[in-house]
Amino acid sequence: MDRDMEADTQSHVAFFLTGRRQPEHLDAVDGLDLRPALFAGYRELSQLRYDFPVVLVPGRADSQSVQSLSGLIDGALATAARGSDAERIRKHVLALEQEVRALAEGGAGGTLAALWNAAASRLAKDADPSLADSFKRARAAIKVDGEVAICDAALPARLLRHAWSAVQKQKAERFRKDLDRLVQKLSDILKADFARSEAGRSPAHLQESVGTGYGGSFDFDALSHLLATALPKDTFPESRRQRIRELLAVLHAQQFFPPATAPAALAGAPAPYSFEFESCAEALAAFRERSPRLIELARAIAIAQLEIDGQYNEARHDALFEQFGANGLDPQDLEPFPDYLVCLNAAKMHAEEHAQLMEILSSGLQIKVLLQIDDILEDAAAGAGNLSAGLRSRQVANMAIGLNEAYVLQSSSSNLFRFRERIVRGLTFGGPALFSVYSGANGAASGLPPYLVSAAAMESRAFPAFTYDPSAGANWAARFYLEGNSQVDLDWPIQGFAYEDEQHQRVSEDLAFTLVDFVASDRRYARHLARVPREKWNGSMIAVDESLSRERKGLPDKVPSVLMVDADNVLQRVIVDERLIREARRCREMWHSLQELGGVHNSHAEKLLAREKKAWEERMQKEAEAQPAAVPAATPAAAATAVAASAAAEPEAEHSPDEAWIDTPRCSTCNECTQLNGKMFAYNGNMQAYIADINAGTYAQLVEAAENCQVAIIHPGKPRNPNEPGIDALLKRAEAFI
Repeated sequence: MDRDMEADTQSHVAFFLTGRRQPEHLDAVDGLDLRPALFAGYRELSQLRYDFPVVLVPGRADSQSVQSLSGLIDGALATAARGSDAERIRKHVLALEQEVRALAEGGAGGTLAALWNAAASRLAKDADPSLADSFKRARAAIKVDGEVAICDAALPARLLRHAWSAVQKQKAERFRKDLDRLVQKLSDILKADFARSEAGRSPAHLQESVGTGYGGSFDFDALSHLLATALPKDTFPESRRQRIRELLAVLHAQQFFPPATAPAALAGAPAPYSFEFESCAEALAAFRERSPRLIELARAIAIAQLEIDGQYNEARHDALFEQFGANGLDPQDLEPFPDYLVCLNAAKMHAEEHAQLMEILSSGLQIKVLLQIDDILEDAAAGAGNLSAGLRSRQVANMAIGLNEAYVLQSSSSNLFRFRERIVRGLTFGGPALFSVYSGANGAASGLPPYLVSAAAMESRAFPAFTYDPSAGANWAARFYLEGNSQVDLDWPIQGFAYEDEQHQRVSEDLAFTLVDFVASDRRYARHLARVPREKWNGSMIAVDESLSRERKGLPDKVPSVLMVDADNVLQRVIVDERLIREARRCREMWHSLQELGGVHNSHAEKLLAREKKAWEERMQKEAEAQPAAVPAATPAAAATAVAASAAAEPEAEHSPDEAWIDTPRCSTCNECTQLNGKMFAYNGNMQAYIADINAGTYAQLVEAAENCQVAIIHPGKPRNPNEPGIDALLKRAEAFI
């Protein structure tokens, strides 16, 4: 038996190092339809209540423009499900919600009202007379309507266009209001000028002004003569008349916003510009082509305001406005005008388009760019490339942050609803903005819905969510936001997992969701995985996160593995090769860089803290050394106090060998345990480690922390979960620290 186990272990190590399976010991994973164990409960998303589908509410330029179906239902139930009918209404409406979700996921498009009615018609076949009443009450409590959107390949562009259109509509309303005011005021100036002119005082014009109803009541010849003598002579310069006419012509001819009047009433008026594009090249070309007219319009608006205020001085302002916009417009001059929207797909980007994207993001122009990434796991099996090449698309967001001028948002599709407020903030940002979104729409590679794939990418740190807002403040703490990710202080999120073993006993353990778990669900990487038959499971297999925390010297004695489930939800253990571990390590390092930017485990802060701690310890040491010389011989009372202090310094009680504990006063603040699991281990006010939450990690992590501790003060005790994999080996390793 020991010989067989040794052979199995050797085959595991051989696969880890070479990627070659020995069929008598390991199975291929092709065709097994494996997915990470933590996905076991997400087979049918339409049966779950989560953020999607969402309702795209028109007419809102804020975070309420996108609302979750579940959130709307919850709000409706809070209002409608009351009194003796509460439980009945709740049951009926939740069933309708599930039906609406199933319709949307099945491809039925339309508004919430349309899908609501379709779902209600389906359920009405049950002939329960109270159904209609429940649905009517709940629908009356929902005050919004809009198109329903699911988390699919079309979501990023659909959601961003919806929010962008609302922001532009709001901007257009403000612009039209200001423009109409300028036109009206300038027209009034010309009307007043004409009224003072000889033609304006003529009998014919005066009669025309009064109208036919009272034409016989006035002597217009006498009135004209009276006005000619009473009004001052015309002092309105012709140059001003001409300037105002030219200003009005420019304001009327502008094409940046649609006119407030119906198009039918403006025959021959130029069509307004479009501001949506599918490439950076098109957007830049359009901006450059329209730039002279943009400058002309901005110039006209500035002059018009001076004319209305009576402050335009030809001697001073003519020369000034002649050079207006010669070096382009300032951001504040551009702010009232429409923002451009560019929707790109990373799969279609080439080197020139990438360069133009960088030009946009560094230009200061109000161009908003959606970069949709459908696949961050390219098929490395087709060539010599590595997994990092498949992740290169997300580096665009990192490069954009380095420009320091653009608003940058990176997120998976699954997280867009929760980032809706930050999306609106980026769309209203006074400059360029990049929205880098991973859609997860590479279902052919995993067989999983886009929502689950994109959520897994974010959870595994393969595509973390963050925003960078240059307008939020003067420092990184204000500008950079990383807290949208799960358990942001850890290398990998840790989730509880429970299953039933062969003896029908419930087993619970904590699983870290790593890059390897994400990649393992992609069929293109099946050759980097090998299934270990249940009868060959042994202590040589350790979790990926534990493997990553070990520094290997020579041949490994432990092989990294992940827990997965097959199509029947049967638990499988799969070992991975060294290449995936290298990529996971690289992914972790990139995550550490983001943590630094977000102020999590910041090396500069920790260095400063260590320096201050050292200075404090040296100061305390000097004070302690100086104390005996300054104090006279101890009195009986002082001696009693010293004895009491000594007693207080001793442990109050001995620790049980079964209990996990840390000899905290001896901690040297080496960070080994806190970096291993920042939830389980933490520092107290003196920057010395203690066990903060024994349930936040595994026994394997306790043992590893004890082995890594530089002053050997961590005592693992006995495991809480006797069924933890490799428990016998862990207990043997822990004996040295009892």
